[in-house]
Amino acid sequence: MENTGYINLLKVEYINNKNELNAIAMSKYMKNKFDFCGIKSPLRKEIDKSFFKDYGFPESENIEEIISNLWQQPEREFQYFAIQLLEKEIKIKVDENRINLYKKLIISKSWWDTVDAISSLLVGKFFTYYPDLIENEMQKWNKSENMWLNRSSIIFQLKYKQQTNIELLSKFIKKHLNSKEFFIQKAIGWALREYSKTNPDFVVKFVNDNKLAPLCHKEALKIICKNIN
Repeated sequence: MENTGYINLLKVEYINNKNELNAIAMSKYMKNKFDFCGIKSPLRKEIDKSFFKDYGFPESENIEEIISNLWQQPEREFQYFAIQLLEKEIKIKVDENRINLYKKLIISKSWWDTVDAISSLLVGKFFTYYPDLIENEMQKWNKSENMWLNRSSIIFQLKYKQQTNIELLSKFIKKHLNSKEFFIQKAIGWALREYSKTNPDFVVKFVNDNKLAPLCHKEALKIICKNIN
């Protein structure tokens, strides 16, 4: 099947399930940055599951072109579908150049919904295949002038638990401790909060040893304080 044919079939499914009232509410929730078909997550997952069953997974050599096309669609649901495709792809080891595509998607049509999914589900998984590439690549992201790459460098280890590189996490957070950007402060708090499930002593010490913004501080200790109470 041609790439355009694959995407056109998906368009038919989404258009047939459009909901204007939902679309307005969903767009408003995303600060009116994107249009939506108005397909809420439970229904969208059913549609996507049925779509994959009927039309399968595209050939690997066509993935990038399909992802690029999906990313150009105005409705946000198509970007969510693109991430699903890449999630399925990465279950089997991908080429080391795939990180370049993830980076491209992070800095295009950027908002927390796609950036966070790409960071934790794709970038994080990618580096379990290529751990030797982590430090060099993520140093660049952490020092980038692009705030979303900064955020990604801080949260890509969210699912690593005991495998978390504490030294790298600390270094990447410290680089942005003085940031006034909400999404960076939130990322710092989120990364520390998630790691507190695995190593609460480290998180407590890190918070005590570093001057965190109030939002970072609150988020980092949320689970620890809840367990104490």
